[in-house]
Amino acid sequence: MNPSLPQARPLVPGLEVCGQIEPTDVATLAAAGVRTLVCNRPDGESPGQPAYREIEAEARRHGLQCAFLPVVGGQIDATQVAAFDRLLAEAPGPVFAYCRSGMRCTVLWALSQAGRRPWPELLATAAAAGYDLGGLPEPSATLRG
Repeated sequence: MNPSLPQARPLVPGLEVCGQIEPTDVATLAAAGVRTLVCNRPDGESPGQPAYREIEAEARRHGLQCAFLPVVGGQIDATQVAAFDRLLAEAPGPVFAYCRSGMRCTVLWALSQAGRRPWPELLATAAAAGYDLGGLPEPSATLRG
């Protein structure tokens, strides 16, 4: 998957994260092979931000699956982590997740993998994609829900 969006960053095979996308980006994502979009950004967070329903409509037009799992940075809970984990397990891939900067998507991914992969490895993977999760305490495996 190489969606050709400058801010898109691969985390692991089959999962890329990104900052806010526009409805006009969906055709590029579909052409790159993305099969599922995940929005981790609440609607109305910033002025001028496209609503999830606008992106969802364009995604459906291009045959993509969509999921809306809005989270607020610093307030991610076990239920949201478990929901993200289920999405990754069940959604047709490749998956493209977005929020304002890609950070919340990366945090959700890392927390969903806690207990399966070593925490230092998850931090290194996030850092290689440009996301510093060093401020997060190592979670217990029970955070996945």
